[in-house]
Amino acid sequence: PRLLSQFFFADERVTRVVAEINGLDAELDPQQYLVLLNQLHLSQAHLLAVLERIMDECIPTQRHSRDYLVKFPEDLLVDNLGNHMLFAAECLLAGTFLEVDESDGAQLRPQARNLLCSLELVRTVLREQSLSQPNSYPEPVRAVLIQFDRLFAEFELSYVSSLVAVKSPDEIYRQQEIIVLFCETVERALHLGYLTQEMIDGYEPLLMFTIPRLAIISGLLIYPEGPLSLERSPEEMSRVFSPFYNLLKKIRDLLRVLSAEELCLLERSLCTAE
Repeated sequence: PRLLSQFFFADERVTRVVAEINGLDAELDPQQYLVLLNQLHLSQAHLLAVLERIMDECIPTQRHSRDYLVKFPEDLLVDNLGNHMLFAAECLLAGTFLEVDESDGAQLRPQARNLLCSLELVRTVLREQSLSQPNSYPEPVRAVLIQFDRLFAEFELSYVSSLVAVKSPDEIYRQQEIIVLFCETVERALHLGYLTQEMIDGYEPLLMFTIPRLAIISGLLIYPEGPLSLERSPEEMSRVFSPFYNLLKKIRDLLRVLSAEELCLLERSLCTAE
């Protein structure tokens, strides 16, 4: 059950697979090479997972901030992102630029080198600690973990930033505004009886159409200073709505001439129409 013991055996597995790969002629047995490469990725992923648990236990208040993850596209936020970063660092150090262009790769190589050297130091220190005192984390162990955690975070942010356009603080704020608008729209719809709590708890498929429709009306009439504010320029709006700037203006103008009864009838119809 001790994490350092788990790390020792996970590290042994990585070392054994690497030794098998180094002793294999990939050109003579490409199929076995691919099998071993897959085993390496799996064993490295397990090693990193154990290392994450060790850092959570050993340096919980000294972990490097991961707030930057909110800037990443959602399709990148997968369980094996850490292992992917490690593989990317190894490729960069070997001079292989799989996902980034050569100029970005050249700039990232020093960070990749520092990260991999730090990981090797962590592996050495934790192996020694697991064989001597597997129940404690003295200061030298804590120091190398803090350094590795910082280097890993810095490389992850730099590498992903070279791949995709990460969200700016303004974009993140606009996204949060839309979340608030949708939440307030649902609360208002429940209060007025347009929706029921049972529909929400049961993940009623119709809600995928109903809530955005009601949110447009709420954003234009009920909360006109929110993310659908047409006092802003299209460039200042969220990219979700900015392409429809002129259409939203027309919708707002039409909504303004409706009476309260007509608006209620419209909203109720939007909750039932497909």
